[in-house]
Amino acid sequence: MKKVIVTQRSIYHKIASIEVEVPNNINDDEVGEWLLENEDSYTNKIDTEISNTNYEFGFGMGNGMDEIESESEWRYDVVDSEKPNRFTIGGHL
Repeated sequence: MKKVIVTQRSIYHKIASIEVEVPNNINDDEVGEWLLENEDSYTNKIDTEISNTNYEFGFGMGNGMDEIESESEWRYDVVDSEKPNRFTIGGHL
């Protein structure tokens, strides 16, 4: 009998989201910069949330996650104060 090696590669991902309170005096177009300068105020919380999240099959692309070549991707979305189910601006960190 011949020996044959069969190999499978499966991709799994985790996605977690948290709410971060940003001061009202920060304009929407300055939120990304504020988040980068104040990452110590939310990184532990997001690390805990991602640890408690279950793996899902697939790449996790969509809803602004579009960097397929990256091993990790961070983004932010500013919630519209008048329509909480919509965003006013967002982007990658």
